[in-house]
Amino acid sequence: QVQLVESGGGLVQPGGSLRLCCAASGITFSIYAICWYRQAPGKQRDYVAAIGSGGDTNYADSAKGRFTISRDNAKNTAYLQMNNLKPEDTASYYCNILRGGINYWGKGTLVTVSS
Repeated sequence: QVQLVESGGGLVQPGGSLRLCCAASGITFSIYAICWYRQAPGKQRDYVAAIGSGGDTNYADSAKGRFTISRDNAKNTAYLQMNNLKPEDTASYYCNILRGGINYWGKGTLVTVSS
C-alpha cells in the first residue's frame, strides 16, 4: 500500500532553516506530483507547494521566495527546504500524493518556530 513518511521537523528560531523530507513507498513515485500542506493548531490544512513529475514547481504566496520544493526519484523522496522561517510557519507539515482519485497523506512532521 502507499505510505508517506514525513521527517525533519523540529524547533527552530525565527530566521532559521529546516529541510523536511517525505519518503514514499508502495507507489511509482516518479510519475506523480507531490504536494506539501501544513496545518496550524485550530486551523484548516493549507497548501504550501507542489512539484510535478517533470520537476515543475508551484508555491503558495506564503512560501514564495523562502521555501523550495524538490524531489529525488531515485530515493522516492521529496523535500521542502524552508528558509527564513517565521513564527507563523509553525504547523504540522504533510506531504500528499493524489493517485487514482485518492489522496494519500503522511502523518506529518511538526515545525515550531519560536525564540
